Amino acid sequence: MSDGTAGEARWEPMLPPGRWIELPQEGRLLVREMSGPPGAATVILLHGWTATSDLNWFPSFRSLGARFRVIAFDHRGHGRGLRSRRRFRLSDCADDAAEVASMLGVERFVVAGYSMGGAVATLLWQRHRARVDGLVLCATASTFFDTRADRLRLGLLDPISLATRAMPTQGAQRLYERIVWTQTKERNYQPWMIDEIRSCHPRLVLEAGAELGRFDSRPWRSQIDVPTSVVVMTRDTLVPTSRQDALAASIPHAERFTVDGDHVACVSRPEVFVPSLIDACTSVIDRASVER
Repeated sequence: MSDGTAGEARWEPMLPPGRWIELPQEGRLLVREMSGPPGAATVILLHGWTATSDLNWFPSFRSLGARFRVIAFDHRGHGRGLRSRRRFRLSDCADDAAEVASMLGVERFVVAGYSMGGAVATLLWQRHRARVDGLVLCATASTFFDTRADRLRLGLLDPISLATRAMPTQGAQRLYERIVWTQTKERNYQPWMIDEIRSCHPRLVLEAGAELGRFDSRPWRSQIDVPTSVVVMTRDTLVPTSRQDALAASIPHAERFTVDGDHVACVSRPEVFVPSLIDACTSVIDRASVER
């Protein structure tokens, strides 16, 4: 791993082993796995919109893998995820997660979802209830696009993602630095991060944004009946903290964990995000074991 100084190879994170698997009638995707300690509970990681699993979770992989069996992969149209001619649907992403687990011989699991991944996680519970032992919902909400201002704010991410793919490398670096580096302040990550963003499929990412605009779990979120932890970013303006709090308050017996950070705290402040994530996962697994 390089620290980004002159003359050294470019920096890339240490990532769990990955292998390509084929989902019947869907295509192939790259799955990363960490076995964890013997008998460890399985945690499936679901990333956010316009990101990849590696980009979203790379600061968390090692700590999670020391305690749990970890499975991670990219959503449709993102990174090394499935490439489908069908329109992007969050419900398909939920079904993909269940199918990946089946392909790996995992019957029951805990789901940890970040931002859009949190929406997919709740749909995974809704569509495959017998298999979901618990939910860890990070930096997410029951609805993302309530107002025109929301649409403008969240919509910024998609043109940025598309522009970084279309622009020459130098221009992409400048654009991405303006939007992201003001928050992450980790310039040695820059080339790798840009490549991760550019690996997403423009059409499917646009459709994912439209799907987020339609997502609304408010009519049924109070029916969630598995142990749930909600990890709230206390300075989030992208998915406002108030909405994250509302989600936590609406799910029966949900436990609330806080991170002093904004929407990209999973990368920009791992020293505070990762401990909260570990505590949130441990809480869900402990409660699930009591309920069985």
